[in-house]
Amino acid sequence: MAPAPKKSLSDLASLGGLVYSTESGRMCPDCRQPIGQCACKELAKAAVPAGDGIVRVSRETKGRGGKAVTLVKGVLVDAAALDQLGKQLKAACGCGGTVKDGVIEVQGDHVERVMAALQKLGHKVKRAGG
Repeated sequence: MAPAPKKSLSDLASLGGLVYSTESGRMCPDCRQPIGQCACKELAKAAVPAGDGIVRVSRETKGRGGKAVTLVKGVLVDAAALDQLGKQLKAACGCGGTVKDGVIEVQGDHVERVMAALQKLGHKVKRAGG
């Protein structure tokens, strides 16, 4: 049996780099700074999705056991503001929901209520789908 080849430093760096340092604690794998000084998450939060400025509201039942869900896509705000908008829409409809991948999902068929609430907040809204 042949001996295992030695790993070079360049091979170890490709594994992701330093994760923990006794000097400064946990390290960010992306910018390799201590977690307290990491700027990666702030940059990700500041990123606003690109689009045409029109919010599209649709109703979908696929993959949900026949249950209807109202989807809100194309809102040009950051993640924190999107979560807040999701809360406002859920409260306006009196139901539950979530925010996933930049899309607000409101449980139930509330397309008209959601469109009215978004127009009241000053968004340009279109109904998408059937």
